[in-house]
Amino acid sequence: MTLSYEAAIGSLHTTDPAWPRPAVLDVLEAPENRHLLDFVQEDPFGAHVFPGNVPGSPSEFLADLDEQLASSGPIHLWSYIPTCAYRCRFCQYPVVLVKGNPEVAYEKAKSWVDLNIAEAQLWLDAVPNLRGAEVGEFNVFGGTPSLLPEPEIRRLLEFYRENFGFTPATTIRFEGDPSTFTPAKLELLRDLGCTKLSSGVQSFDDHVLQLCGREHTASMCVDFVRNARALGFEWVSIDLMYGLLDQTLDSVRRDLDVVLENEVTAVVCTKLHLASYSDTRTGVTGEKPAAWQLPSYRDKLVGDGHRWPTLGEQYQMRELLTEGLRAAGYTEHPTMYFARDGRGPEKWKAIMVDQDKQEPEVAIGLGGSSSCRASEAITDVNSRRYTETVLAGRIPLGSATRFTPEAQEARAVKMALTTLQPLRESLHRERFPGRSLFAEPWLGKFRSLASRGLVRLGPDVVELTPAGEVLVEAIITTEL
Repeated sequence: MTLSYEAAIGSLHTTDPAWPRPAVLDVLEAPENRHLLDFVQEDPFGAHVFPGNVPGSPSEFLADLDEQLASSGPIHLWSYIPTCAYRCRFCQYPVVLVKGNPEVAYEKAKSWVDLNIAEAQLWLDAVPNLRGAEVGEFNVFGGTPSLLPEPEIRRLLEFYRENFGFTPATTIRFEGDPSTFTPAKLELLRDLGCTKLSSGVQSFDDHVLQLCGREHTASMCVDFVRNARALGFEWVSIDLMYGLLDQTLDSVRRDLDVVLENEVTAVVCTKLHLASYSDTRTGVTGEKPAAWQLPSYRDKLVGDGHRWPTLGEQYQMRELLTEGLRAAGYTEHPTMYFARDGRGPEKWKAIMVDQDKQEPEVAIGLGGSSSCRASEAITDVNSRRYTETVLAGRIPLGSATRFTPEAQEARAVKMALTTLQPLRESLHRERFPGRSLFAEPWLGKFRSLASRGLVRLGPDVVELTPAGEVLVEAIITTEL
């Protein structure tokens, strides 16, 4: 779906006249920023996997992780349950469809809990310091883990609570589809100590949802938010997407209205991403492209009378959401993660990316992405190979890479920039003795960004400008 430069400029200039023209469009159309425009045609927000720059092995990654865990702060731990009832048309992630009669579906779901627990035990055996590492936040993500039968949810959560370093300060978060967060499951999750819920709503427009292949309605999404709040969950987060097929500025405005009317705790706003994660290394990808990534399918949709929003309209949608949420008291930290009433930042992201933290992430399950300061690894995304490896008693890491000292520093700077907080020279020097944000290789890069109005340089800080905040993902991917 990548456009030529001329076509991209034309798409950038095509906006909805009923809504303001975002100032960032002037930055993107400048010839010196052509590389940024090339990136943002299909870029994600906040989905980065930071790959190492030298070859590594699973055993080296596990040793690096164990060494850091011996003295690290609270970590982010997550359990990836890949079960889904269907595959969305934009989904690139490794998922396993759970269908059929109730008995068959139950056994298939149960088997993925068995595998997740078995893999977790392998991690505990191979990384001695993991068992005692304090867990800051534990997330059960997917897939659609809310598809799991209630006994399997209980078994999974009880295993992790009993075998990992949970403390009274640990928060537990569970993800699911609005239609599968039944009142009974919500009550069970509350009783098991979950205080946070996350749901991929994507839109409150039934037409847009149907085109995405989602099998829930807007009213189900609202019911989920209201039921969760009524049951006392302290954090109810939803994902919204923009740039979707047939989506309009008016539709996005209605999405924002529903969020504000229902006082949703947190909102993650994501641009539709059609470039392959496996090519861009900005996320964990599955084994086959999303339906919407197929050019023939996209062309057919347009031939049938549907329409993709232009680049200009996408930035209008982004501005509508960000400005509307900020005006309502939401704060953005990290990029495109909004929390209301000072409730942020998003705890699990802060653990990983804040300049003064950047602690390990341990992801257990098909396609999980794990990292520490010295290296990173991704779990196998092939479900058959993953299963065989776990049953053979080995951690199913599909790839592992390490960071040179220079790459560790670069990764730290990039992650810190995604928080949208100023980079502090004092914190950088503390972590990287003898290095400075105001010496090469950083000074030239930051001066170039400053000359184009994307950062501001102060005595002790490097700070993104409003345009830099909008384009932070493009900046860290193409310039740093």
